[in-house]
Amino acid sequence: MSEFPVKERRYAMEDTYFSEYACKSLQTRGRQRAEQPCAMRTEFQRDRDRIIYSKAFLRLKNKTQVFFSPEGDHFRTRMTHTIDVSQIARSIARSLSLNEDLAEAISLGHDLGHTPFGHAGERVLNALSPKGFAHNEQSLRVVDVLEKDGKGLNLTYEVRDGIVQHKKSGNPCTLEGKAVSLADRIAYVNHDIEDAIRAGLLRAEELPKEEIRILGSTSRDRINAMITSIYRTSVGKNQVLMGESEAQALESLRAFMFERVYITPVSMKEEERAKRMLTGMYEYFMKDANKLPAFYRKLTEEYPLEQVVCDYLSSMTDKFAVAVFNSIFVPHSWALTEKDIEEI
Repeated sequence: MSEFPVKERRYAMEDTYFSEYACKSLQTRGRQRAEQPCAMRTEFQRDRDRIIYSKAFLRLKNKTQVFFSPEGDHFRTRMTHTIDVSQIARSIARSLSLNEDLAEAISLGHDLGHTPFGHAGERVLNALSPKGFAHNEQSLRVVDVLEKDGKGLNLTYEVRDGIVQHKKSGNPCTLEGKAVSLADRIAYVNHDIEDAIRAGLLRAEELPKEEIRILGSTSRDRINAMITSIYRTSVGKNQVLMGESEAQALESLRAFMFERVYITPVSMKEEERAKRMLTGMYEYFMKDANKLPAFYRKLTEEYPLEQVVCDYLSSMTDKFAVAVFNSIFVPHSWALTEKDIEEI
């Protein structure tokens, strides 16, 4: 037995208590590059730690979830959304006797490649780049290529798969990945409702009555109802699915949010501002790659310039994107110095 039996106890616990459909830590397909195993942590626990201590994860605290630069202290950011997803995914995994460590690692990494200005920024880069842009694919690129000065985090196959497949259209190879995909939708719909009410864009009584009857009148009740539905539908089975009525109610709430919050004259006005900023910077760096920071200039030796420019722009926080835009297009007495830009 190892000098540190912590990991062996974890393996024994997984063998004893996990569902036959869970992805056990010893079953990982491994990493792209072989590494010496950790004496105390499983491979999925190592992945979780690597993501938490990555630069991309730290930047999430200053990236938009829905509302651009909100003045209140209690609006969600991309960081708090990620924590919400992790909590819900772990609850689902625990209820179904799946691997919580794997679900947590996927959750914490699923939005690492998200743009500044939320999905508005994603739509802009998708339109600008000849190769298109999708935040889930960029999240995989972050962990594979961009982190650790171009070395990547060298995560396990299952975590990488869960990250790139987390969108509704994806098909994760593990039930833990499927739990994260559902948790993502549960989190953003419910918590975006709370933020929209807090911002005065919605009143609670305006929410669709039938959907609220099925799921509950508060975010806590709705999340609990959906996790409970997933448990009842999936326990003891090789699936992670929500019951039909709850799933339909969630999709109806999502459609309601697109109509009333996500795609509205107010939000589109803000998106137009983000579009002008990101378009201006994209064109600026496409014309002269030497204006990119040194790390990204180095990347152009291996990857197409349009990919690298998207790497740089998508890595930015909202505030940093504004600062770089100002450094390029606003008189220099207000701009960041070149040293400031290189250090970020």
